[in-house]
Amino acid sequence: MQEKRAQFELNNLTEHYSFGKVARQADGAVLYRQGKAVLLATVVMEEKPVEEPFLPLTVQYIEKAYAAAKIPGGFIKRETKPGDFEILTSRIVDRSLRPLFPEGFAHPVQITILVLSADENVDLQVAALHAANAAVLLSPLPIERSIAAVRLGRDTQGNLLVNPSLEALEEGSLDLLLVGSGSELTMIEMAAHATEVIEDLEMEELPPEALMGPMPLVLPHQESNEVDEEEFVGWLRMAAERIETASRAYAESFLPLKRRRDRETFTRLRAPEELVEFLRGRLAERIDAALAGLSKSERGAALGDLRRIAAAELEEYGMHPEPAQLQTALEKLVGEAVRRQILDERRRADGRTLDEVRPIEIENNLLPSVHGSCLFTRGETQALVTATLGEAKEGQMYELLTDRSPRTERFMVHYNFPSFSVGEARPIGAPGRRELGHGNLAKRALEPVVDVRLDKTIRLVSEILESNGSSSMATVCGGALALCAAEVEIKALVAGVAMGLVKEGDRSAILTDIMGLEDHYGDMDFKVAGTREGITALQMDIRSGGLDFSLLEKSLMQAKEARLHILEIMERARETIEPSGALPISEHFHIDPSAIVHVIGKAGSTIREIIQRFGVTIDLDREKGKVRVTGKDRDKVLAAREHISGIAVNAKTVEIPTYEKGKRYTGTVKRVVDYGLFVEMPGGIDALLHLSKLGSEGGEDLRERFHPGEKIDVVVLDQKGRKVELATPEYYEASQG
Repeated sequence: MQEKRAQFELNNLTEHYSFGKVARQADGAVLYRQGKAVLLATVVMEEKPVEEPFLPLTVQYIEKAYAAAKIPGGFIKRETKPGDFEILTSRIVDRSLRPLFPEGFAHPVQITILVLSADENVDLQVAALHAANAAVLLSPLPIERSIAAVRLGRDTQGNLLVNPSLEALEEGSLDLLLVGSGSELTMIEMAAHATEVIEDLEMEELPPEALMGPMPLVLPHQESNEVDEEEFVGWLRMAAERIETASRAYAESFLPLKRRRDRETFTRLRAPEELVEFLRGRLAERIDAALAGLSKSERGAALGDLRRIAAAELEEYGMHPEPAQLQTALEKLVGEAVRRQILDERRRADGRTLDEVRPIEIENNLLPSVHGSCLFTRGETQALVTATLGEAKEGQMYELLTDRSPRTERFMVHYNFPSFSVGEARPIGAPGRRELGHGNLAKRALEPVVDVRLDKTIRLVSEILESNGSSSMATVCGGALALCAAEVEIKALVAGVAMGLVKEGDRSAILTDIMGLEDHYGDMDFKVAGTREGITALQMDIRSGGLDFSLLEKSLMQAKEARLHILEIMERARETIEPSGALPISEHFHIDPSAIVHVIGKAGSTIREIIQRFGVTIDLDREKGKVRVTGKDRDKVLAAREHISGIAVNAKTVEIPTYEKGKRYTGTVKRVVDYGLFVEMPGGIDALLHLSKLGSEGGEDLRERFHPGEKIDVVVLDQKGRKVELATPEYYEASQG
């Protein structure tokens, strides 16, 4: 195939595509360039189909260190397991392209995206989406639709930005990624970003400790920047128009270059219609009865029996379908029954109304040796979330491809999904893509309300003990309360809920707090998290047909009602929290940096006395005047803080004596060290008489020549506050001559 090229100027992006130049043995390959970033996207399809009724699509997004002119860090100097950003980007590409495949497509497909050259100003997730999309359209896969991606940001003045630079995105208050095909949105990822705001304060509004140092004119605070539902829908309408224009342009350019096959060679797993009709006539009532089970396990057992019953019925009539065909037929019938009950009868398998949230139970600080914990149960979904507090140095170090120095993550959310949570007998292994994605969603939901500027590290761990839908949103709810249980200051509680949709023609039903059955057979998985003020994070996947804006707006408002209901329950639970006995008691405050030396005392005597007297540990920042006092007894910690604050206040009131340069004074030798003498000057200031300023006397053994307590004549050379530089009269006279 001869090389062909295409270029686009769309949505503030300049993109170059090259086909037929590299990787020509793949079914589809594209060399994509944007700025200095170069990506290679390839698609390969296996001829032999699978027998399981699912789309065997695998996406790998891989960053090469050489792309940023770097050698991999660590002992092994080659790329090994993927980083978090690579895994999350792979998931985004997978979720965006999966809806394009025809129903029942059964051939394994591997999409690989390699970053060959990096650019710190290029959004590599959008680049990966567009590169993979072009490779798919060029391949023989039976896909005739193109996707397009648009990322929206919002600057500090509230202005909306289309495909902003990464720097502007990080500094702004919004990260909203939308993917669609034509006029349909198929995937949304959103997170609000907390921003630091500086506001003028009147003198009487300043906290007492601020008065100890230089008088600040302004003080910062953090805004969580929740998004209003109506404003959010307006953004989507604007982005959808841009997505439609771009996706149509891509399709018009790429589809004429598609590698066509002479005949249809794709296998689709479809049950013969006669098999479906046969089973429908004999199993319809049994399926309805199975769906009416009171619990997930009961429904699962009843639906499992259907396969055996169906096989027996077929055997009796001499019918012997392939196992995959029988499974596909049963899946279709169960799906039809679930959707019919929802659309026709407006009822759900567990008896709830369409907008009803499952019963919620909350227990806080049930783990005595943990800083903070919450057991959050919603229906048959249960998350045990723990919060652990650590020092700033305990944060997770990581490095993005274009970074020249490591970053530190000081707020972590780790999500674990053991097999026993769904009644499966599998050993627990390393976290997979799903675990990482759910943990990232929960982190994005909670991060805006956590003041990550605090000099500490916070780790949340969610152990899913039972799962029947919406475990990531249970992690959000349990995580917010675990933070409260660990006495972490948060701006507001955050709750999350998963919404679903069943749509056929003009009929539709929006479901609140979906369970696993509704997630599997529904048309939408829409997770929304936020505070009473608005949305902090959102994730949406549409499985077929896209989503119109009237349904989207209705889904958001129904989700808001559910969120407020859950928040009310969480607020009541927060009022009953008893502090954990394992929680370290810590007080953070500021004093005048010049007073730190008084807190330390001579040779550390004062700080040692405070530590022994109050039984605490003390951390000091000499430059910024930060003080952290930590201990097990709250009264002693508070008493130590008051004592240190008193020392700082007294230090401010003590007048520092001023010495005249070149004038002779008589002082007292306090200490003799190898490099000179410490001399107590009139007025109580200790000053250093350095060995180099002793004149001829400096050649003798200092400890034989000088003794603590004896008087000595000195001349002041210089003074900066409490720091006084001395010399002997002999040295001074010689230096002046």
